[in-house]
Amino acid sequence: MAEAIRVSERPGGKYTNDIRSSRHHAYADEPVELGGADLGPTPYEYLNAALGSCTSITMRMYADRKGWPVERISVDVTHAKEIHGDGIKRDVFTRVIVIEGELDEAQRARMLEIANKCPVHRTLEAGSDVITKAG
Repeated sequence: MAEAIRVSERPGGKYTNDIRSSRHHAYADEPVELGGADLGPTPYEYLNAALGSCTSITMRMYADRKGWPVERISVDVTHAKEIHGDGIKRDVFTRVIVIEGELDEAQRARMLEIANKCPVHRTLEAGSDVITKAG
C-alpha cells in the first residue's frame, strides 16, 4: 500500500492546507478571489500536475529504455468541466506535449502513444472508488 499523504488545515488563509509526506512538504490553497490566500496551487492544479508529471516520467522512462535522443519533455495540462452530447458534465484534461530532440515522426508518434499509458492517465480514464472513513 502506498504511503499516506497527510493534508491538514493551517494558519495563513481560510482554505490553506499543509500537504505532508514522509519526505516532502507543500501547500494547497484557493485563489484570493475565492476566499483563499493563494499560498499554493489549488487541488485541481495538483491534479493537473500529477497527470503532467506522470506523463513526462513515463515518456522519459520509455525514451531512455529505447536509447532515443530525447533532450527534454514538457507537458502543459489544463482541466475543464464540459457538457457532452449526452448532457452529462464530465471532467476533461487536455495535455499539450512538447518533445525536444532528434526523433523521427514514427518515434514521436510512439512517444505520444506511450503518454496515454501513464498510470495517472489510466486512473483518471478508468474512474476510481473513493472510500471515506472516520479517523
